Amino acid sequence: MKNVLILVLSLFLSSSLMAAGSDSSSGSSSNEESLYEDAVKLVKRAGKLEKKDKVDKAKKLYAQAFNKLEKAYKSDKKNPDILNYMGFTTRKTGNFKKAEKFYLEGLNLKPNHNGINEYLGELYVQTNRIDKANERLEVLKSCNCKEFSELELIIKTKGSKVY
Repeated sequence: MKNVLILVLSLFLSSSLMAAGSDSSSGSSSNEESLYEDAVKLVKRAGKLEKKDKVDKAKKLYAQAFNKLEKAYKSDKKNPDILNYMGFTTRKTGNFKKAEKFYLEGLNLKPNHNGINEYLGELYVQTNRIDKANERLEVLKSCNCKEFSELELIIKTKGSKVY
């Protein structure tokens, strides 16, 4: 009986410790997922800093997020969400050419990805390629999603710093 109690207690403790090291409720989050999730948290923090006009601090967080995404991508090259955020963080740090490459690579994997289509459209607005931004808007037209209305607003208000 004592051995059974020790076995049950050790199983309980080991599963509790595994769950504590993970962000997922199942306790089975892979390294790529946690890198991706950490990067998303950094992106959100950077966005808040940007809204407070702390652009330099935001750019540092975007760069940190990119580094995590790059590591996650090495293990998961078929994930358009990783490429979307790689494009986003690269665009936010000012490298439009590299950002476009990531977005297009993501669209090769999933052409109807709402986030990539919106962010690529925003990049096209930022680089004065409104015709290409409108192409992205056309892709989003039937999605009935916030990405369509957000990109549409940015295109209409080109020149204001909405993106």
